[in-house]
Amino acid sequence: MSFARMLTVASAVGLLSMSAATAATWEMPTPYPEAEFHTKNVRLFAEDVAKATGGSLTINVHSGQSLFKHPEIKRAAQTGQVQIAEMLMANLLNEDAIFGADAVPFLASNYDEAAKLWKAQKGMVEERLSKQGLKLLYVVPWPGQGFYTKKPIASLDDLKGVKFRTYNSATAAMAELVGAIPTIVEAVEIPQAFSTGVVDAMVTSGATGLRTKAWDFAKYFYDLNAWMPKNMVFVNERAWRTLSEAEQKAVLAAAAAAETRGWAMSKEVSDTSAKELATNGMTVEAGSAKLVAGLKDVGAKMAADWEKSAGVDGTKLLEAYRK
Repeated sequence: MSFARMLTVASAVGLLSMSAATAATWEMPTPYPEAEFHTKNVRLFAEDVAKATGGSLTINVHSGQSLFKHPEIKRAAQTGQVQIAEMLMANLLNEDAIFGADAVPFLASNYDEAAKLWKAQKGMVEERLSKQGLKLLYVVPWPGQGFYTKKPIASLDDLKGVKFRTYNSATAAMAELVGAIPTIVEAVEIPQAFSTGVVDAMVTSGATGLRTKAWDFAKYFYDLNAWMPKNMVFVNERAWRTLSEAEQKAVLAAAAAAETRGWAMSKEVSDTSAKELATNGMTVEAGSAKLVAGLKDVGAKMAADWEKSAGVDGTKLLEAYRK
């Protein structure tokens, strides 16, 4: 081999070694199972990042609470146990009310309203996460929330004393206000919770009802579109700063694509889930006028409580949203 050829080979090996040395792997927990559209979107996001960075950044997705339980995910990202994560934003309501603006019943009940609410909420969420060493990448809403029950409900009175699956403090507060018995159950645990009698009813989206085959344990779905909570994906700031400028741009571009795609996926699931639940034998209803009126009264009380707990920023957020 000529000396020139040896230099060429040595240079190539050196570049490959540098690439391998600078390649990064990020661990990403998400609380939702593989079948959920949010997880599918996260998987596509990870693929886009790998492609756009030429493999210099790999994101390992750990679905279904396999790495951390839902309540542990944010802390894991803050402390650097993982570099990137997904969770339900409103689960941080007790930490700061701004995170729970989209958990107020009937404040935003369709995708246009959800987008408008996020526009008013986004800067405040980014600011709060930044102070905790986290950088927001993207958010995607769930379809509107409704009730799944074994027995028909004509008014809120029919929920009194019912063991009711909730998924954070906001939904637990709502259950208490309607006289139900709240029990927080994570999405991956829903079928077991019903089969073991832990809960007899739940509040969640049509997407989750479809994914969990709700017709196996409930007969009625009240498609209320009461609120549209959002999942958020964020990254540890220290991990973010280790990326090159080109890698950061690639991640932000993939995040923007994931947000656009995720909203579209959510709408598609929303459009089809109620029909599929009905096809599988469930009775799907919009809810009686009395039931909806009662829930709107509960929503008004929760909105007032939320604004009080959110303080000046909460008032600003609502003013911006209602313009």
